[in-house]
Amino acid sequence: MRSRTQPTRHRRSGFTLAELLASLLFLAIVIPAAVQALRVASLSGTVAARKGAAARIADRVLNESLVLTNWSNASQRGTTREGNIEYRWSLSRSNWNLPDLQVLTAEVTFAAQGRDYAVRLSTLADVADLNPGASSSTLSATSSR
Repeated sequence: MRSRTQPTRHRRSGFTLAELLASLLFLAIVIPAAVQALRVASLSGTVAARKGAAARIADRVLNESLVLTNWSNASQRGTTREGNIEYRWSLSRSNWNLPDLQVLTAEVTFAAQGRDYAVRLSTLADVADLNPGASSSTLSATSSR
């Protein structure tokens, strides 16, 4: 007699349709969030690098203005290129609460990914510095936004 052997059932390994749909839904949520996070990180890095360059430009404009004593003129404006980025700067002065001091402010603006940003540096300058032979006393205070 022949013995009958029952065929063995092999379990198929794989994922069910529900598991595949759940993983696709998860990816549909995670991928846009990850792309947005990368975009924000890229913008932050770009803005930080350009703010550093803008601060250097504002510092240079203030220093040149103090050395050349041309800050007594009305407000001044100009543009500077660093690499392929254009920075617009302006130099203005205003009165301080002491009669012999003026506030000099250099503002540098630049664009990064479609938005305008600005960095401002200010310093106090003695009006006596405009007169030859006067003693020099310049105080510094900086701020940026």
